[in-house]
Amino acid sequence: MTRIAPKDWYRQRGVGDGINWIDEPHIQEFYRCNIWHVRGRDRDLMIDSGMGVVSLREWVPLVSERPLDAVASHTHFDHIGCHHEFPCRLCHAAEADILADPTRRATLADPYVTDDIFDALPDVPYQSTTYAVKAAPATRLLADGDMIDLGDRQFEVIHTPGHSPGGIALWEQATGVLISGDIIYDGPLIEDTYHSNAQDYVRSMRRLLDLPVRVVHGGHFPSFSGERLTQLITTWLKDKDA
Repeated sequence: MTRIAPKDWYRQRGVGDGINWIDEPHIQEFYRCNIWHVRGRDRDLMIDSGMGVVSLREWVPLVSERPLDAVASHTHFDHIGCHHEFPCRLCHAAEADILADPTRRATLADPYVTDDIFDALPDVPYQSTTYAVKAAPATRLLADGDMIDLGDRQFEVIHTPGHSPGGIALWEQATGVLISGDIIYDGPLIEDTYHSNAQDYVRSMRRLLDLPVRVVHGGHFPSFSGERLTQLITTWLKDKDA
């Protein structure tokens, strides 16, 4: 398989509202986590950190230029791989134990991580069979309704269990921006992990449906409009009722 230099492992694009989209284009799209970086006046915000096979802090200068809160939308392997590189680590209390002790089972590295999820491998020491997320104990535990304050921007924590017990979305009311994690994105949703909960999933979806969202930046796949969010959730809920 082709090997990719670390400097070429990550891709970075602006999406407006002072938000940058960072991802790992050589991981297949279904498994490729979106890393969202938000510029604030006093400090920055980063939601999720990718798979961790190549250092994020070393090869994406944007995330190490200023003080930064590294938030885990949840603790699956593709979202917290580089959290150990950041001194300020935030996650919901319900998954703090996994961030502190990210076993292959707990993070879903078993059974998902194989060479088959890559289109190319990084040119660094790496083996899928021994891949494991490094421990990154939370320095701040989040709960529903908490605020993450960047000085000129405030994001509200919305607890969205269903995909996983400690899943969260971040809501910026002033701009209508929703950073949704894996509870909703414009692609095939995962509702059957070992700690998914169908009833929680429905409640979380109904809650997001009530927000006046302008744009959604999800955990996977490209961003989409608030109108598309309404369409996706409405269709999903109808399928559940059927």
